[in-house]
Amino acid sequence: MRYFSFPAVLVFFLQAALLSGEEVIRVACVGDSITFGAGVENRGQNNYPKVLGRLLGAGYETRNFGVNGATLLKKGDKPYWKTGAFKAATGFKPHIVIVKLGTNDSKPQNWKHKAQYAADLAALADHFASLPTRPKIWLCKPAPVYRDRWGINEKAVKGEVIPLLEGVAKKKKLPIIDLYKALSGIKQHFPDGIHPNAKGAEILARAVYQAIKGKAKRTNVALPVVAGN
Repeated sequence: MRYFSFPAVLVFFLQAALLSGEEVIRVACVGDSITFGAGVENRGQNNYPKVLGRLLGAGYETRNFGVNGATLLKKGDKPYWKTGAFKAATGFKPHIVIVKLGTNDSKPQNWKHKAQYAADLAALADHFASLPTRPKIWLCKPAPVYRDRWGINEKAVKGEVIPLLEGVAKKKKLPIIDLYKALSGIKQHFPDGIHPNAKGAEILARAVYQAIKGKAKRTNVALPVVAGN
């Protein structure tokens, strides 16, 4: 499977869009409840894909394909592969795919299948890479677990899920967005210890934005004001 390198990929997409008459670069945010926005105040406006869309601005269409409780593992208790969001993300024909899964995989009933994690992650990347739009794919390290609950635990996320993700990214030559680092040290923005609040979701969105735009050191991008925020 062939993967495109950054930053040439965005130039390619913009040129292709102009030639084909398309007006936007489509961004698919694939993930679990953190992507969906569970626990985020005014979720409809403040979930991270929504904030990301405002940061990216004109020329991009960003959609939220997050599913509460979803696992990357095909043998997990709620495989993302079997969700309507997976089908919708595929049908969206994205140019960019942001994959943020792994938190729910750390639950004991799911992590007993950890031997399949790397293969399932590689398969998900291959699935999206095979689309006609040949999207650029980023793999996100899961957020820190500030409080072990619902079976989700920091030990598995930090010590096992993340190293496996790094291995797949290296093998597939895929870029990583280090959300573990970006979201560390802000426990106050994770009220239940698992899900970020609106401020945490904004920090997450900015980290993804910086990766897409290649501005890893730029943190002061103005966020458009949205009524009701």
